[in-house]
Amino acid sequence: MLTHPEFNPQTTAREAASAFASTISGKTVVIVGVSPNSLGETLALAIASQNPGLLILASRTDAKLREVAKQVATGSPSTNVKLILLNLSSQVSIRQAADQIREVTQKINILINNAATNPGTHEFTPERIEMQFGSNHIGPFLLTNLLLPELRNAAKVTSHGSTRIVNVSSTGHRLSPIRFHDYNFEGKEVPLDERPPVNLPESLTRTSEGAYNPFLAYGQSKTGNILFSIFLREHLHGSGILSFAVHPGSIWTNLSRSLDDEQRDFIARTGDFSKNQDQGAAPMVVAAFDPSLNNSNPSDIYFDECKIADPAPHARSLQVATKLWELSEQLIFRPQHQD
Repeated sequence: MLTHPEFNPQTTAREAASAFASTISGKTVVIVGVSPNSLGETLALAIASQNPGLLILASRTDAKLREVAKQVATGSPSTNVKLILLNLSSQVSIRQAADQIREVTQKINILINNAATNPGTHEFTPERIEMQFGSNHIGPFLLTNLLLPELRNAAKVTSHGSTRIVNVSSTGHRLSPIRFHDYNFEGKEVPLDERPPVNLPESLTRTSEGAYNPFLAYGQSKTGNILFSIFLREHLHGSGILSFAVHPGSIWTNLSRSLDDEQRDFIARTGDFSKNQDQGAAPMVVAAFDPSLNNSNPSDIYFDECKIADPAPHARSLQVATKLWELSEQLIFRPQHQD
């Protein structure tokens, strides 16, 4: 049972943060994917309002980070804020950002992986990984693993389950399972269990550039976020660290710009109504700070709105989560150190 079962799609991040003020106070919180007029900014402002010990904001553009920091300083002038440049599509940048985070703190209570890219064309990271899979899943995968020592440090001195990793997913995960045989969308044959569900509109599954489909690529990456949380929950629970994946709700984003009527209708049906940013950020606040989740059921992984829900069948299996973890490890570039 959640502490506030009355929370609903209209609950705001500010309201949720206020409800969990005592849980937020004094915590070290890292928020990834922070820019003006975004879920990341809304999360930062809501959490900053409740006196965290340290708020670390990470994103790829210095000017945008500083603009958000200015907003935080205006609303919560006593909050200690550190800014970290981070490009989740570059594993070199991720390693540099992790080093910088370790320079300012030895413990992290909450890590919120809130970042997503959704290009409409077939693009790749510098490591030659399809951009959405590389940025939306592999990026948070690498960053989280690099910061596990700091998360473990926090878990040692706080109550079991209060140290958490929150991965921002989407109901868009229902568009595609992990395409283990063709995660880069290179036109390779994939088995039936790696293909999109049969009930999707044709306009969402047709390819527009060779074998590439931006909706399926997005769905694959968001499925990755849930499976990542499943694996983390299984393997870190004994250390006192929990992980949850969160669907913010139906929010108008850049992904929606070029949709046709059929596609717009499908996206509109992912939520009861179109949320604003403050409402969209509320589920992440609940997943990060609700103390009733400390002893939650191991199967309570996915938040749809502000409630525990079941993800799609292809995003529930620990066996598949383990297979994704192994693939993700293979895709991590490990720099060779000179003696």
